[in-house]
Amino acid sequence: MTDPHPDGSQQQAARLAGLALLVSWPLVVYANFAIQDRLVVAGDAAATARNLLAHAGLFRLGIAFDLVHCAALLALTVALYTILQPVHRTYALLAAAWRAVYAFAWIRMTLNLFEALRLLGPYPFLAALEPPRVQALARYLLSARFEQYYLGLLFWGLGSTVACALWWRSRYIPRSLALAGLLSSAWAAFCAFAFILNPAFEKAVGLWAFDVPLGLFELVLAFWLLIRGLKVPATTGP
Repeated sequence: MTDPHPDGSQQQAARLAGLALLVSWPLVVYANFAIQDRLVVAGDAAATARNLLAHAGLFRLGIAFDLVHCAALLALTVALYTILQPVHRTYALLAAAWRAVYAFAWIRMTLNLFEALRLLGPYPFLAALEPPRVQALARYLLSARFEQYYLGLLFWGLGSTVACALWWRSRYIPRSLALAGLLSSAWAAFCAFAFILNPAFEKAVGLWAFDVPLGLFELVLAFWLLIRGLKVPATTGP
């Protein structure tokens, strides 16, 4: 049996995948934790509305960073399919489809930010609604992103699980790294599904434990793909 050897297009796709990961992750972390968490006040729609209007430029910068993350996710999806489809075309397509669902979940989350900011804007047709109602609706749109993310996390975990199984089979990356990715991906999918069934699951595990292992795996994978590229598997006999 001969393992599939990566060609030039696959090596280029590996560099694209690594670059997409390393560019997008710092931006999305900054947007969500340094900008949005700073402006959104838990349990206070009025204070949140005041913060968004007072720092609209900063909030829009966070939206722009989220959009870059969405674009990078789609680029990563295409790159991973290019790399893994010679290993098994059907499973590579399945992994890409599930990752695309995750990307579109992020797009929907970003649209919520636009819609919340638009609700607070100076539009005459909103004058018919009392300010507390508008503020509450804007705050609802911001809080809805929480559930949308964990719905997307389920598909991120599923897609990454299948992709890591193909990484293992291909030997394009060290099998120890592929195994770590497989375990962390399956864990993220399990946690997301358990959380969707019962939100109290977060009290037993903790939200950070859902996706941090998978995120760390993807960062290590990004550095590997950028620095080392795809390994050429050894050819074995029958």
